[in-house]
Formats: sequence, C-alpha cells, structure tokens
Amino acid sequence: MLYLNGIGHFHPENVIDNGFLESLDIGTDDTWILERVGIRSRRTVLDLDYIRQTRNQDPRAAAEASSYTNAETGALAARMAMDRAGISAGDIGMVLSGGCSPQWSIPAEACTVANELGITAPSFDVSSACSTFAAQLHFLYHYQSGAMPDYVLILQPENTTRTVDYSDRATAVLWGDGTTAAVVSTRHEANARVHYTTLHSDPSGWSKVRISCAGHFEQEGRSVHRFAIRKGGATLLELLERANDADTANFIGHQANLLALQGMCREANVGPDRHLYNVDEFGNCGAAGATSVLSQHWDDFADGQELAIAVVGSGLTWGGGLIRFGG
Repeated sequence: MLYLNGIGHFHPENVIDNGFLESLDIGTDDTWILERVGIRSRRTVLDLDYIRQTRNQDPRAAAEASSYTNAETGALAARMAMDRAGISAGDIGMVLSGGCSPQWSIPAEACTVANELGITAPSFDVSSACSTFAAQLHFLYHYQSGAMPDYVLILQPENTTRTVDYSDRATAVLWGDGTTAAVVSTRHEANARVHYTTLHSDPSGWSKVRISCAGHFEQEGRSVHRFAIRKGGATLLELLERANDADTANFIGHQANLLALQGMCREANVGPDRHLYNVDEFGNCGAAGATSVLSQHWDDFADGQELAIAVVGSGLTWGGGLIRFGG
C-alpha cells in the first residue's frame, strides 16, 4: 500500500493577469483568452518589468530575472508537505523530483532541493513533464520493496514561465509558475491511500511538445489539444471504473485548459460539484498543476471519498491515480 502522508504547494507572488498580457500588445485580450483557455491570471517567478521590456526573448537571462530558484520553491512546497505529514527533513529517506523545466541539466534537481532542505538521502529525478506526478506515483506504487525508506519526498518544481516567449500570444496566455511536493510512505499509514495508478506513453509524439536547452517552450497546439482531451478523458474513465462509486468520485485533471476539462467532465458524467480546478487563477503549472489543486483541497476530503487524478504531458505521456480517503 502506498500512503499519501502530506502534500504542499507554493505559487510566487507576481501576477500575470489578462490585462497585463493585453498591455504587451501581442494581439490578445481578456475575451480572446477566456474563450480559448478559460484562464484569468497566472503567477510567475519573473520580474514583471523584465517581461515588459524584453518579452523574455533570450531565456538565458530569465534566471537572473527570477525571484526564486527551483530549489527554493521546491523547499517551500516541501516544508508544507512535511508539516502536514507531521515529519521533519531528517525523516526523509529518498527525494524524487521532476517537471517541465529543471534549471540544470546536471545535477538532478532533487539534489538541489534536498540541499536546500538539509536532507542527506538518495536524491534523483523521475520526470515526465506535465505527467510527472503520475509517473512518480506509478514508479513508487509498482516498484515497492522492503528496502524503500520510511518516507519519500516527491517534488514538482515548475517555474516554466522562464521558457515562455512573451511575444507569442499562443503560449504566453498558458503558463503560470507553481511548485508542489508530497510525502509518501509504504510503512506509515495515512488518511489518503493511492489505490491504483496508470501510466502510458506514445514516444512517436515526442516532438509535439518540447523545450530545448536554453530555449523557448514550443508545441503543436491543435494536435496536442486533441491528444490531451482524448487521453485525459480515457484516463479519467479508466480511473472511474476502479472507483467504489464512480457517481461520487471527485476529479482533478491536467490544469492546462478549463474549457477542455469541463468537456471531459461532461463526457464522463462528472458534475461541476465534483470537478476541482485552479487553472483559471494560476494557469498551466505543468506537473504542479493538478497536484496544487489537491494541496489546496487537502483538508476538504471526508472519509470514504475518492479522487481521480488524470494528467497528460509531453513525451507523449498520460496517466493518473485513484486516491481514497479514510480507513
């Protein structure tokens, strides 16, 4: 059994709302954005004047214009997760990290966050872009052994606005920054249990969503949108089939497009009261998107409730997990 002992999130303070994007004069406005992706605002680690003046045309300058490193945001989310789990950094026996935009090719980003937290434990990356949380859970759920430490810290530091070309309205409207972390264990019981995980990939589509080293985010928008709806919807149905009661299970999807998520809910008969999201306020936070929704609602789940998390990512990869709360 894999228990989810605690979860945490962090979003930086700087806000990119639709009015800010309109002021960049890149051919977009509030109506255009809401009609396409349903996003009103996002957060960024970047200085807003830097975006105004440079449109981030050279992503290599973005690190210096950032208010946080990935290690710092990872540590902030991790401290919330550990507090909720009732443990300290010294209890962590392994650290996994991953996401869309690590700051370093080497070392593993898990090492940079572990150092920020003062953790001395095996630290390495298990990364699958926006589907990283699903991949990390799948890895731990299916490859449990007696040698697994008491607690594992998994991280998704996503400060991907550093890779956004703010002269391109198609991508500028999408991304926001956020970081999430979770403490999981196979030995220490918790109120939340990972009941089932699933993970799939179609590597022939690897080039459809990409960020080259020191480059901008790029994607084949229409084909990726269709892929996300098709595979995200199929994953949701797969998870609901495993639920005790598909008619009451809650749903969190990949936080990229509110309209697409609402369409998936209609197809799966998931009512608005069971659909949890924050994409309208925080944009696409990559691997931290769905996980941050879970963190924001961590104290809201009653015993007996179930939660289906279905995410998609570049690779192309899709997956998710079914979480049950209570005994």
